[in-house]
Amino acid sequence: MLEVKKNHNNDNDSSTNEIKIREKKLIDMKTIGFSFPNKFKRNTTSKKIYQTYGIKDGNELKVLNIEVSIAGRMIQRRIMGKASFFTLQDMEGKIQIYIKEKNILSDIDYTDFKKWDIGDILGVIGILFKTKTGELSVYCKNIKILNKSLKPLPDKFHGLSNQELRYRKRYLDLISNNKLNDVFKKRSNIIMAIRNFMTENDFLEVETPMLQSIPGGANARPFVTYHNEINAKMYLRIAPELYLKKLIVGGFERIFELNRNFRNEGVSARHNPEFTMMEAYIAYSDYEDMMQLIENLFKNITKLLFNDTKVFFHKNIFDFSKPFHRLTMKNAILQFNPTIKLSDLEDFDKIKKFAKFIGIKVEKKWGRGQIETEIFEKTVEKKLIQPTFITQYPVEVSPLARRNDINPDTTDRFELFIAGYEIGNGFSELNDVEDQKKRFLNQIKKSNKEDNKNIFYDHDYIEALTYGLPPTSGLGIGIDRLIMILTNQVSIRDVILFPTLRTFQK
Repeated sequence: MLEVKKNHNNDNDSSTNEIKIREKKLIDMKTIGFSFPNKFKRNTTSKKIYQTYGIKDGNELKVLNIEVSIAGRMIQRRIMGKASFFTLQDMEGKIQIYIKEKNILSDIDYTDFKKWDIGDILGVIGILFKTKTGELSVYCKNIKILNKSLKPLPDKFHGLSNQELRYRKRYLDLISNNKLNDVFKKRSNIIMAIRNFMTENDFLEVETPMLQSIPGGANARPFVTYHNEINAKMYLRIAPELYLKKLIVGGFERIFELNRNFRNEGVSARHNPEFTMMEAYIAYSDYEDMMQLIENLFKNITKLLFNDTKVFFHKNIFDFSKPFHRLTMKNAILQFNPTIKLSDLEDFDKIKKFAKFIGIKVEKKWGRGQIETEIFEKTVEKKLIQPTFITQYPVEVSPLARRNDINPDTTDRFELFIAGYEIGNGFSELNDVEDQKKRFLNQIKKSNKEDNKNIFYDHDYIEALTYGLPPTSGLGIGIDRLIMILTNQVSIRDVILFPTLRTFQK
């Protein structure tokens, strides 16, 4: 133990000394006129250079006689006496730079260059050439330091090994982890593809308030704030649903919003309190139309981004060109719980007994629908690996969904599961204003004291319904979880640039 502690202290001492040395170098640079230059203009990137000139064409030194101006961070260096190779990294990749003490193209202060450090941000002007091994490189004829890195970068081969540190210092993780860069580029492309698909299918993108006087559209604990000017408590939205449906009442017929929601709840590999959702609504449609829309959307974006509808996620392959599986909630429970029968699910005492048997703490105010849903969540959800729509959710847990015409105890609602994750939720919208009033009031009545603080009767939404909501279907898709699947990541934190973390204890 003493040896480990000693080594740890030595590492800390070494790092502290290096920081002091770098800080001294910056002071020296400032005394001779360094002022964080802002006039260096690059005319290309590493990726563009490779796309245009990167074809290997023989094993001999070849000067291309193409001048380029490029900038980025120095991440590797090999000093070989009077000449050096170093690697410059920009957002799109890396490129090798060759610099000589007596450069045949111009006079460069090579001594100053050797004093610079890994991590420094540099601007380079030079001539493209290919080494004898065919590697595309820049023969430096002019070089300028644009900013000084005062702290050493993570190990260039292993990056940040501490997972917690990777999330807290995302900027360092991005510098040293090329795979992470690719994930977030894919995230951007996925969101762009979703937006393009929606607009190409005649949806109008809209924006609704994130700061709300009443949080609605989902049963979740909100973040609370206060508006000083109007002297009122306000809430970060938990969902945009009720506002979007007011727009349907107002005459918009195909709308979507792609933006952030906030829920003051758990932090885990599956949950982040601040997350991205897409909600969409279509007038004169039903939940079957929304299930088809999701299938079309997923097929489109995977084919566009990956040139294939097959997606690999750990040991699983999902083929989004095929229709998704469909099961009612009852049938799903029966399929994964062979000891229970349909008649048991429809008998309150028997379903309550089964729930207790499998470890569910049944609350007094729960009805049969709530118990059925709890059984489904505990025994089925994580086993739904291939894309599966679960339909016919109980009315009791679906306060905004339309009742089913055949079975009024269930709703025309679905949830989409992939790899055990809930990815989407949708339904035919409840547009019977009297039924909606009763469900809001019943939700408040059945809530316990703790939940009651988070459940509100939205008078303005009820008033909007009195003017008539057309037959409408809606859906919500968890974008972060979808990106997890499409980029093969196990934690939601790996697809959010700055995930919410517990307070760091120094």
